[in-house]
Amino acid sequence: MNEVEKQKQYIEKIKKINQNQTLKYHMQTMGCLLNENDSEKLAGMLEEMGYQKIEDPKKADIIVFNTCCVRENAEDKLFGKLGELKRLKQENGVIIAIGGCMMQEKHITNKIKASYPYVDILFGTHTLHKFPENLYKTLEEKKKLEDIIEIEGKIYEGIPIKRDSNIKASVTIMNGCNNFCSYCIVPYVRGRERSRSPKNIIEEVKELASNGYQEITLLGQNVNSYLKVEQEKAIPIEEYEGIHSFATLLKAINKIEGIQRIRFISPHPKDFTDDVIDAIATCQKVCKLIHLPLQSGNTKVLKEMNRKYTKEQYLALVEKMKKKIPNIKLSTDIIVGFPGETKEEFEDTLEVVKKVKFEQVYMFIYSKRVGTPGAKMKNQVPEEEKHKRFDQLKTLVENQIQENNQKYIGTTQKVLVEGESKNNKNLLTGRTDSNKVVIFEGNKKLIGTIQHLKIISEHMWYLKGEM
Repeated sequence: MNEVEKQKQYIEKIKKINQNQTLKYHMQTMGCLLNENDSEKLAGMLEEMGYQKIEDPKKADIIVFNTCCVRENAEDKLFGKLGELKRLKQENGVIIAIGGCMMQEKHITNKIKASYPYVDILFGTHTLHKFPENLYKTLEEKKKLEDIIEIEGKIYEGIPIKRDSNIKASVTIMNGCNNFCSYCIVPYVRGRERSRSPKNIIEEVKELASNGYQEITLLGQNVNSYLKVEQEKAIPIEEYEGIHSFATLLKAINKIEGIQRIRFISPHPKDFTDDVIDAIATCQKVCKLIHLPLQSGNTKVLKEMNRKYTKEQYLALVEKMKKKIPNIKLSTDIIVGFPGETKEEFEDTLEVVKKVKFEQVYMFIYSKRVGTPGAKMKNQVPEEEKHKRFDQLKTLVENQIQENNQKYIGTTQKVLVEGESKNNKNLLTGRTDSNKVVIFEGNKKLIGTIQHLKIISEHMWYLKGEM
């Protein structure tokens, strides 16, 4: 019996235990889209076991935290939440489970066991599929469980999934990372790169299309190295529909009827090959907003970060992309205050931002991650200086966004209508191909369709449109 079949048996056992009861689960997800995709799998398993989702943790029978460890404040957030749960545990015996990237860090699991002994289940990124078995043992044997492996995890297919949306879905194409950027903990907690088989990806996307999904986002720590490790190590992967690279995967998904939009995150500039650029240019459904993480605009800092490209190479890649894809727009990630970064080196980052004119910039103040080379670097930038630089970058970025937004006014944009506006139930909200939020008046029957909207005004973080 394979592992997934074994877990389905545990799902049935728990379903039996839970029959004739109305049990609730509360899920909190921290971190990236990969974490959100993992949470959808956890939700899928829980709902098959007979639990229903609830927003209020006080009314839950089981609370699951799916953690991220990319930034320091994620730890503080988790420990704060756990402190609040102690009383809930005493009052109604709620089961508390914590999974995700943070659980792959030994110092974190040790702290939880020492300071929060009322936590029932700890599970890692490689043992998520075993959640039904761990929950069963907790329910039946009243065991506290730690199910974390440090070795490379396999990719398990066929895990139940409960999507958060019925319009947009994310599809993981690979797990892990081989880049070892000196500020990043991800390779240590998610392991080395492993690609899913082309057949499994295509079948998942086709099923989403048949269920009415309009947009998919392909996920991976480094999507444009899809299948590279397998080819380098001569690991046999069954070729399917001519897919042997990320570019050929994009082309195959582009042919799937029903899917209207394809996005992907995150690529790495060093692996952005010409065939991928050509695929973006020629595939009608691939959105022309490309996320291209910069991290720093200074070559010396990039070398210290172990990013494997220079400022000049990054700008040359941007120029090449703009020539081949005239309507392309770019978003990026930038880290401010990496150890040793001088004011002059930070100026290089500002210069690149001015040249590229990014559509969106995700800005982060550098924080030390235990276990990474960056944490051991002696010349840490003072916090006050980091915040000063962050504010400088923020001002530049916001001015550019406002400038970019002006170009949308008077244009007609194809908008995928996603639902009601969070701030005003009388308005609908959707996104353009370039991922701009558009708010407009319209009938709720339009949700889940693509509409041509005229943009009439801009408001920094969203555009106002009309039918």
